Amino acid sequence: MSGPTTTALTLLAQEKARVTDWPSYIGWAVGLLIVIGLIYWLMRQGWNWRRTLQSGLPALPAVPADAGPVILETSGRYHGTTTAGNWLDRIVAHGLGTRSRADLTLGERGLLVLRPGDVDLWIPAEDLTGARTDSGIAGKVVPAGLLVVTWTLQGTALDSGFRADHPDEHAAWVEAVNELATRTTKTKTEEAAP
Repeated sequence: MSGPTTTALTLLAQEKARVTDWPSYIGWAVGLLIVIGLIYWLMRQGWNWRRTLQSGLPALPAVPADAGPVILETSGRYHGTTTAGNWLDRIVAHGLGTRSRADLTLGERGLLVLRPGDVDLWIPAEDLTGARTDSGIAGKVVPAGLLVVTWTLQGTALDSGFRADHPDEHAAWVEAVNELATRTTKTKTEEAAP
């Protein structure tokens, strides 16, 4: 047997060898998994490094049983906390860096954020400095908008972002938080005056 038939069989055998080169495919797959694992490990190290840098952040206020007489309530998502005015500088200390479901209650005594399966957050009324709507926080952009509450933690100004299940509620929340912050500041000023 010679001629075109032998050449065709040789080409077919070479093509078959290329298609069934499993050790090469397995090597590439293992290499890709190692690269993905390394990237994940580096991201985890960065998160831990950020937590170490922020270890000097004071402890969060203790969460009370209730927030006082209720002004507003809603449920939605907690998107994270950053230093005030810097939407990319995520705070990860004290559990503030993880996104989660949240039930928000604004009362006369402050803002209570219940986070099922995560650390609850209490912002006393005297620590609230204002609220606004924004499109992003902690590196997360939400086209429908976010409710961003600005507050202080023993002198450190922070922004916390929330997205209500019904974003049309954000405007009422901004107005109510700003009113409570203004009223509390006014009361503190009057109490400090002789």
